[in-house]
Amino acid sequence: MLRNIVVHNRYVDSVMLMALAAKAREATGAEEVSAMMGTDANKALLEQVSLLDDGGRGAGAMDIIIAVRADDADAVRKAASAVEELLGRRPAEAAEAEAAPRSLEGALARLPDARLLFISLPGAYARREAEAALDRGLHVLIFSDNVPLEDEIALKEKGRRLGLIVMGPDCGTAVIGGVALGFANVLRRGPVGIIGASGTGIQEVSCLLSNAGAGVSQAIGLGGRDLREEVGGTGMLMAIDALEADAATGRIVLISKPPAPAVAARVLDRAKACRTPVIVNFLNGDPAEAERRGLPFSPTLEGAAVAALASLRGVAAVPAALAEAARAARGARADGQRFIRGLFSGGTLCDEALLVLRESVGDCRSNIPLTPDMKLEDARRSEGNCLLDLGDDEFTRGRPHPMIDFTLRRERIVEEARDPATAVILLDVVLGYGAHPDPARELVPAIEEARRAAGRPIATVASVTGTDGDPQGRARQKAALEAAGVIVAGSNAQAARIAGGIVA
Repeated sequence: MLRNIVVHNRYVDSVMLMALAAKAREATGAEEVSAMMGTDANKALLEQVSLLDDGGRGAGAMDIIIAVRADDADAVRKAASAVEELLGRRPAEAAEAEAAPRSLEGALARLPDARLLFISLPGAYARREAEAALDRGLHVLIFSDNVPLEDEIALKEKGRRLGLIVMGPDCGTAVIGGVALGFANVLRRGPVGIIGASGTGIQEVSCLLSNAGAGVSQAIGLGGRDLREEVGGTGMLMAIDALEADAATGRIVLISKPPAPAVAARVLDRAKACRTPVIVNFLNGDPAEAERRGLPFSPTLEGAAVAALASLRGVAAVPAALAEAARAARGARADGQRFIRGLFSGGTLCDEALLVLRESVGDCRSNIPLTPDMKLEDARRSEGNCLLDLGDDEFTRGRPHPMIDFTLRRERIVEEARDPATAVILLDVVLGYGAHPDPARELVPAIEEARRAAGRPIATVASVTGTDGDPQGRARQKAALEAAGVIVAGSNAQAARIAGGIVA
């Protein structure tokens, strides 16, 4: 049964709504629970996954749609009530503190020295608030998605004229002045500045640096479209200027998927002229263009962190204990077990693993492949060596992101284990603000069930992107996974190398 409940004239940001929906699903056992603002784009997503009824179709952009699908009317009622109860707690909790300002003017009256506005509104309204902030001399971070490309172009051009950086739209991660924004981690302060068109890419590099005892001065997110031809790399170019002028930044790391060629040339020319040393990490990009300008190029996120630490460039060695665990897993393989099945919550981490595995097992199939010929016909069915980005739109329509809700990944772990050809299940575990409060608690039962379902040894390899300062605690998560027999690597790239070594 399906039911939509509409909460009128109430705005809650998308991350909070995803978390509420995940809690309600877990508490009630409903098949699907989704909570989204009633924008046209969100209603279209709910329609695509058959979670919209006539009640939801009538919702407005500033209404919340609670969509529940369950086996019977009682289960639907319980799940919907759970979301409404969780929504009701937030104003009660807030009432104990000073009332939050309801406008930009009210916020600036309370914080007149603020220099940055964080925007998490339905995409249709983001430009209006961003322009108002720019007019008041504020830098802007736009967490919102579904912002038209022409709005991004206009905002970044206006910001350029005013000397103000526009991060985003769809900017999920930043660390500015030591403050974590969006999905970000608790990091040491240090000399490395990061500029990235990838949230999980920023998280992986910044956590590797922090865990190695270095640290981050600033991490400036750009949104995934900044280096497209239409946008022109405006955000990255301005961010390089800002970090070059920052006395606390001693080196800069640039992170992105391959930019448009003309944009890459502009960015690399600017990086070459930068007085602060720059390390380039364009996943699946062309190292020759960087090296021709005398810029160090790293093909992986891990390599970028290693280079930023002024250590030896290239592949980091796999520690002896992990290498021994990998050899044992390789020796325990049954006949016919020969494939890696990767289940990722971070698209950039999936990209990095695809690049690393190309060296040992060749190109892998994926829903976000390195080459078009390796694209899966149906992402619900794995073929051969296969890595999936479960945070891609095809998996998140109408449901929370897999960094928040582990339901889909738990189910898929067991499903992949039942395939007699599966030798390794490869996972990323991303910690930090906004992510699930205890990923290991969600993953360990699924891993144990997968081994029972497989009826044979099956290796599980994972990396943990996070720090001990994160709410989830990297050491606690690592220990819980290792206690369940998971091989936990020191980085995402290292996990991919270990998985490749088991099957290659």
